[in-house]
Amino acid sequence: MPVSADHFRSALSHFASGVTVVTTKDASGKLHGITVSAFCSVSLEPPLVLICIEKTTGSHHAFEESGFFSVNILSSERSETSEHFASMLPDKFEGVDVRLDSRGVPSLPEALATLECKLSKALDGGDHSIFLGEVENVIIRNGDPLLYYRGEYRTINSD
Repeated sequence: MPVSADHFRSALSHFASGVTVVTTKDASGKLHGITVSAFCSVSLEPPLVLICIEKTTGSHHAFEESGFFSVNILSSERSETSEHFASMLPDKFEGVDVRLDSRGVPSLPEALATLECKLSKALDGGDHSIFLGEVENVIIRNGDPLLYYRGEYRTINSD
Protein backbone atom coordinates (compact mmCIF):
# COMPACT_ATOMS: atom_id res chain seq x y z
CA MET A 1 0.00 0.00 0.00
CA PRO A 2 1.45 3.42 -0.96
CA VAL A 3 2.23 5.93 1.77
CA SER A 4 -0.17 8.87 1.85
CA ALA A 5 1.19 12.41 1.54
CA ASP A 6 -0.15 13.26 5.02
CA HIS A 7 1.45 10.22 6.64
CA PHE A 8 4.75 10.89 4.84
CA ARG A 9 4.68 14.55 5.94
CA SER A 10 3.97 13.47 9.52
CA ALA A 11 6.92 11.07 9.52
CA LEU A 12 9.26 13.74 8.11
CA SER A 13 8.16 16.21 10.81
CA HIS A 14 10.11 14.04 13.26
CA PHE A 15 13.37 15.06 11.57
CA ALA A 16 14.73 18.32 13.01
CA SER A 17 16.10 20.59 10.33
CA GLY A 18 17.74 23.95 10.12
CA VAL A 19 15.82 26.80 8.55
CA THR A 20 17.08 28.72 5.55
CA VAL A 21 15.88 31.50 3.31
CA VAL A 22 17.11 30.97 -0.23
CA THR A 23 17.37 34.03 -2.42
CA THR A 24 17.95 34.83 -6.08
CA LYS A 25 16.87 37.22 -8.80
CA ASP A 26 15.01 36.52 -12.02
CA ALA A 27 15.98 37.53 -15.56
CA SER A 28 14.25 40.91 -15.16
CA GLY A 29 16.21 41.64 -11.95
CA LYS A 30 13.31 41.11 -9.52
CA LEU A 31 14.49 39.70 -6.18
CA HIS A 32 13.04 36.39 -4.96
CA GLY A 33 13.30 34.64 -1.62
CA ILE A 34 11.57 31.71 0.06
CA THR A 35 11.90 29.78 3.29
CA VAL A 36 13.38 26.33 2.69
CA SER A 37 14.14 23.52 5.12
CA ALA A 38 15.05 21.07 2.33
CA PHE A 39 18.73 22.00 2.24
CA CYS A 40 21.86 19.94 2.78
CA SER A 41 25.55 19.73 2.01
CA VAL A 42 26.55 17.36 -0.76
CA SER A 43 30.33 17.53 -1.23
CA LEU A 44 33.43 19.20 0.19
CA GLU A 45 35.46 18.91 -3.04
CA PRO A 46 34.03 20.75 -4.85
CA PRO A 47 31.89 22.47 -2.22
CA LEU A 48 28.31 21.59 -3.21
CA VAL A 49 24.92 22.06 -1.54
CA LEU A 50 21.40 21.30 -2.64
CA ILE A 51 18.05 22.97 -2.13
CA CYS A 52 14.64 21.58 -3.04
CA ILE A 53 11.94 23.97 -4.24
CA GLU A 54 8.34 23.10 -4.97
CA LYS A 55 7.58 23.53 -8.66
CA THR A 56 4.34 25.46 -7.99
CA THR A 57 6.16 28.08 -5.89
CA GLY A 58 6.01 31.53 -7.47
CA SER A 59 9.79 31.90 -7.25
CA HIS A 60 10.63 28.52 -8.81
CA HIS A 61 11.27 30.00 -12.26
CA ALA A 62 13.75 32.51 -10.84
CA PHE A 63 15.98 29.77 -9.45
CA GLU A 64 15.93 28.03 -12.84
CA GLU A 65 16.79 31.10 -14.90
CA SER A 66 19.18 32.98 -12.60
CA GLY A 67 22.08 30.58 -12.45
CA PHE A 68 22.96 31.86 -8.97
CA PHE A 69 21.40 31.74 -5.52
CA SER A 70 22.25 32.32 -1.87
CA VAL A 71 21.39 30.09 1.07
CA ASN A 72 20.87 32.12 4.23
CA ILE A 73 21.00 29.92 7.35
CA LEU A 74 18.82 31.57 9.98
CA SER A 75 19.81 32.18 13.58
CA SER A 76 17.61 31.36 16.55
CA GLU A 77 16.41 34.99 16.74
CA ARG A 78 15.02 34.96 13.17
CA SER A 79 11.80 32.93 13.24
CA GLU A 80 9.96 36.05 12.06
CA THR A 81 12.26 36.18 9.01
CA SER A 82 11.33 32.58 8.23
CA GLU A 83 7.62 33.39 8.53
CA HIS A 84 8.03 36.51 6.37
CA PHE A 85 9.68 34.63 3.49
CA ALA A 86 7.21 31.73 3.81
CA SER A 87 4.33 34.18 3.26
CA MET A 88 2.56 35.03 0.00
CA LEU A 89 3.63 38.70 0.03
CA PRO A 90 4.05 40.10 -3.51
CA ASP A 91 7.37 41.78 -2.60
CA LYS A 92 9.08 39.90 0.19
CA PHE A 93 12.05 42.28 0.14
CA GLU A 94 10.09 45.45 0.88
CA GLY A 95 11.48 46.83 4.15
CA VAL A 96 14.00 43.97 4.50
CA ASP A 97 17.72 44.68 4.88
CA VAL A 98 19.56 42.94 2.04
CA ARG A 99 23.07 42.76 0.68
CA LEU A 100 23.58 42.29 -3.07
CA ASP A 101 26.57 40.31 -4.27
CA SER A 102 28.53 41.22 -7.40
CA ARG A 103 25.86 39.53 -9.57
CA GLY A 104 22.97 41.31 -7.85
CA VAL A 105 21.82 38.21 -5.94
CA PRO A 106 20.42 39.20 -2.55
CA SER A 107 21.45 37.79 0.81
CA LEU A 108 20.34 38.54 4.36
CA PRO A 109 23.01 40.28 6.48
CA GLU A 110 21.26 38.99 9.64
CA ALA A 111 21.77 35.31 8.67
CA LEU A 112 23.91 33.03 10.81
CA ALA A 113 25.73 31.99 7.63
CA THR A 114 25.32 32.73 3.94
CA LEU A 115 26.44 30.47 1.11
CA GLU A 116 26.69 32.18 -2.29
CA CYS A 117 26.20 29.54 -4.98
CA LYS A 118 26.44 29.06 -8.72
CA LEU A 119 23.76 26.72 -10.05
CA SER A 120 25.51 23.52 -11.07
CA LYS A 121 22.54 21.36 -12.01
CA ALA A 122 18.75 21.26 -11.77
CA LEU A 123 17.14 17.85 -11.35
CA ASP A 124 13.57 16.62 -11.32
CA GLY A 125 12.43 15.61 -7.84
CA GLY A 126 8.73 14.82 -8.27
CA ASP A 127 6.73 17.89 -7.24
CA HIS A 128 10.00 19.67 -6.40
CA SER A 129 13.12 20.64 -8.31
CA ILE A 130 16.49 19.81 -6.81
CA PHE A 131 18.96 22.63 -7.37
CA LEU A 132 22.60 21.70 -6.90
CA GLY A 133 24.82 24.69 -6.20
CA GLU A 134 28.57 25.09 -6.15
CA VAL A 135 29.48 27.32 -3.22
CA GLU A 136 31.60 30.24 -4.38
CA ASN A 137 31.66 32.32 -1.18
CA VAL A 138 30.67 31.96 2.47
CA ILE A 139 29.91 34.52 5.15
CA ILE A 140 29.79 33.27 8.74
CA ARG A 141 28.46 35.07 11.83
CA ASN A 142 28.17 34.06 15.49
CA GLY A 143 24.99 32.70 17.02
CA ASP A 144 22.77 29.67 17.44
CA PRO A 145 20.70 28.09 14.65
CA LEU A 146 16.94 28.17 14.19
CA LEU A 147 15.49 24.65 14.00
CA TYR A 148 12.17 23.32 12.77
CA TYR A 149 10.74 20.19 14.40
CA ARG A 150 7.22 18.75 14.41
CA GLY A 151 5.71 21.93 12.99
CA GLU A 152 7.35 24.35 15.44
CA TYR A 153 10.47 26.45 15.64
CA ARG A 154 13.03 25.25 18.16
CA THR A 155 16.44 26.42 19.29
CA ILE A 156 19.53 24.89 20.82
CA ASN A 157 21.96 26.44 23.23
CA SER A 158 25.57 26.04 22.11
CA ASP A 159 27.10 27.04 25.47
